[in-house]
Amino acid sequence: MMPAAERVALVTGASRGIGRGIALALGGHGWVVGVNYRGNAAAAQDTVAAIQAAGGAAIALQADIAASADRQQMLDQVMMEYGRIDLLVNNAGMGPRQRVDLLEMSEASYDEVMAVNLKGPLFLTQAVARLMIDLLGAGAIRGPKIVNIGSISAYTSSPNRGEYCLSKAGMGMLTRLFADRLAEHGINVYEVRPGIVATDMTSAVTGKYDQLISDGVTPIRRWGQPDDVARAVLAIAEDYLPFST
Repeated sequence: MMPAAERVALVTGASRGIGRGIALALGGHGWVVGVNYRGNAAAAQDTVAAIQAAGGAAIALQADIAASADRQQMLDQVMMEYGRIDLLVNNAGMGPRQRVDLLEMSEASYDEVMAVNLKGPLFLTQAVARLMIDLLGAGAIRGPKIVNIGSISAYTSSPNRGEYCLSKAGMGMLTRLFADRLAEHGINVYEVRPGIVATDMTSAVTGKYDQLISDGVTPIRRWGQPDDVARAVLAIAEDYLPFST
C-alpha cells in the first residue's frame, strides 16, 4: 500500500467525455484520481498522463461497471493502493447502440443500458458506501461524498431511446435513496443533470442539436462542455455545498 493520500476520488467512465473532464478538474485540485474505463485503455492512460503532467496523481482502473466481479476488483485495487475513497463519481453510462422507436425497443438493448447506467451504479454505490462508513468509523476520512451524473433525459422524453431515459430517471431515485440512507453517516449524495454536452455520445446527432440550440431550445445558446459539468462536481467535491444532500 502507498502512503495514505489526502483525498482519493474514483470516477467511473473517466477515459473520455464528461468523466475525463471531471477527472482532470479533480486532479488539478489535489485529488488522487482513479480513472475507470471499460475498454479504451489508451484513452484512460491519456487521462492519467494529463493529470500527472499537471502535477496531480492518477491511476487507470479497468472495470465493467455492469459486472459485479469487476466492480469488486476495482475497489480492491483502490483500497490496496491508497487505503481510502473520499469521493465516488458515478459517471459511466451509455446510450442504446441503435436509436429505435419505443415500439421497437428490444429487451436486449434495455438490459444492456440499464445494467451499465443504473444497476452498476446502484451496486457500486452500495459497496463504496459500506467502505466509507467503515473508514469514517476508523477516523480515516472526513466528509466523503457521492456524485451521480444523471441527465435531463430523466424528465425529457426521447421515444427513440427510451431505455436511456428510463435509466436516468432511475438514477434520480437512486440518488434520493442513498442521500436519505447515508445522511446519518455524514455521507452527502448528489446528482448533477447535464443538458446537451459535446461528447462521443452526442457526436452522432451534432447537426440536429446545432440547429436546436441555434433555434433556442436552451436559454444559453451553446453546447455544454465536459468542463462545465466538471466545475459543478468540483464545487461539491471541495465542500462548497456542505448543507445539502
